[in-house]
Amino acid sequence: MSSENEPLDFTPLSVDEKAFGELLDYLRRTRGFDFTAYKRPSLVRRVQRRMDSVAIPDFNEYIDYLEVHPDEFKHLFNTILINVTAFFRDETPWEYLRTDIIPRLVEKRAADGVIRVWSAGCASGEESYTVAMLIAEAFGADAFAERVKIYATDVDDEALNEARQAVYAHRQIEAVPPALLQKYFRSDGDRFVLDKDLRRSVIFGRHDLIHDAPISRMSLILCRNTLMYFNAEVQSRILTRFHSALADDGILVLGKAEMLLTRSEMFAPVDLRSRVFRKLRRDDSSDRFNGLMPVRHDESGTAAMPSHPDMYNIAFDAAPIAQVVVEAGGTVGMFNDRARTLFGLVSSDVGRAFHELELSHRPLDLRSLIRDAEEQRRPIVVKDVTSEAHGREARSLDVQVTPLFDPQGRVLGASITFSDATRVVELQQQLSRSKQDLETTCEELQATNEELETTNEELQSTVEELETTNEELQSTNEELETMNEELQSTNEELQSINEELRDRGEALNHVNHFLESVMRGMRGAVIVVNPELHVIAWNHRSEDLWGLRAEEVRNKNVFGLDIGLPIEQLRRPIRACLTGESDLTDVMVTATNRRGKALQCKVTCTPLMGRTQVQGVIMTIDEVPAASETTLN
Repeated sequence: MSSENEPLDFTPLSVDEKAFGELLDYLRRTRGFDFTAYKRPSLVRRVQRRMDSVAIPDFNEYIDYLEVHPDEFKHLFNTILINVTAFFRDETPWEYLRTDIIPRLVEKRAADGVIRVWSAGCASGEESYTVAMLIAEAFGADAFAERVKIYATDVDDEALNEARQAVYAHRQIEAVPPALLQKYFRSDGDRFVLDKDLRRSVIFGRHDLIHDAPISRMSLILCRNTLMYFNAEVQSRILTRFHSALADDGILVLGKAEMLLTRSEMFAPVDLRSRVFRKLRRDDSSDRFNGLMPVRHDESGTAAMPSHPDMYNIAFDAAPIAQVVVEAGGTVGMFNDRARTLFGLVSSDVGRAFHELELSHRPLDLRSLIRDAEEQRRPIVVKDVTSEAHGREARSLDVQVTPLFDPQGRVLGASITFSDATRVVELQQQLSRSKQDLETTCEELQATNEELETTNEELQSTVEELETTNEELQSTNEELETMNEELQSTNEELQSINEELRDRGEALNHVNHFLESVMRGMRGAVIVVNPELHVIAWNHRSEDLWGLRAEEVRNKNVFGLDIGLPIEQLRRPIRACLTGESDLTDVMVTATNRRGKALQCKVTCTPLMGRTQVQGVIMTIDEVPAASETTLN
């Protein structure tokens, strides 16, 4: 069991990581599937499930099995790539797309623009056709055919072939609204076929989100419940590709289990409940300082932006603390009005090499501080730096150098702030003259400062614990979603097996009824025994002749039955049939029926043949009329 601060781990207790890595490498080399980016616990569990179905416990043995049985690759990939999808799956996001997103796309491109949609991880195509129907309804048939392009991709060729056919069973189209079902589908027996014009509007193709370049200029990207199968690094890489693939006003829709995007600086949430996000442009005011200014959200989860596009520049310039930003290449990136006044900077200094400015080495060597801050990846503070400000009296400054990083951790430059501490120095001089009177106050302030620092550390620790707990919950949620998908897939397989068993049962009942009718229709008595000479069939004529019901003699040794048939006289022909010495033997015997009447009977012994060997003996007993009866007739 996991501890409180450790993420839950669903990895099997004993896994040979080296052997499993060799299996993944074998799949990549032979079939071109690279599964190393998938979440390891889920991947191991699915592979082991497939190995259990073929009774192979070892990864190395399974590699040998794949080499001998190429068809096994298909079953393995179907187990790993869980292609669970449906029309209008999870109603909430589809309703939001229908009422809000798609009408806005249509309005913007109603004149002559083209709507380009990418359905990534499309599986068997239901979601791709769902968005096609919604856009066709909003755009109209003619405009849809001319100006809408829908691309649907997946790594599973078998699923893509199924999607291109666009033929679905009744249970697969149950969620389609009746009006859309009547308009876009036609019935073909017990199957439903999608309208050919709508089917042609969707272009299916194989695409690997991890390795292949993204499709560009997309208005809308659907990638629902696909990212959760990958690890965090690959998720970030795919989201970066989606960002470059979208147009400036593009929309990204994710699945309900995928929450990591809410931390991304590449996208802003439009509707968190529906997992709908918009692309943030490079010049977007929410992204202007590479994450220094966080995106705010209102109560509905929608990103709230400043009303004026130059708000951040104005606020930066009006800051009371002098600030200079030096870019990674060593050039001056920007400075505010307070820095301009304090150090005599001019507009033409933007873009100059920082080392050319007097500020870079006076009143202290800022270049070495910038280098140390970037190497240590933390702010560096130098207090009580004396500065002679162009003819004015000397001032005391507190200098802080803060390294700047992009979301990927690359150094963008450094921010240098100069806090005027002159007044503080003057107060310290005054305090030194009144040291005796203010010692108690200083001690209290020091104690308060320590308490604040302790409180701040505790708060930081609490925040870190909450973040860890949140990540654990997200991981657990993703695992549960994955397990739910797997259970749905297993349930569908069990339903299919159940239908096959029901069909076989009906066929078996039909055969039994047929055989019973044949046995009833035979005029003679029929007794069938197995190789152990136990009765396995006893027709109605046998019951009438010998007075025993089928239930009374079934599975009993025929030579132990007390009937009027001299069964001992048949031992030899029965053995001959069982050993294969004879195919047909007729024996005339005198028997007594259940009423005590003597009968002349002709007993015919015939082998009961199976596929490869004798399964028993069929004894047909026909009553032979006496000579007087024959003459009379």
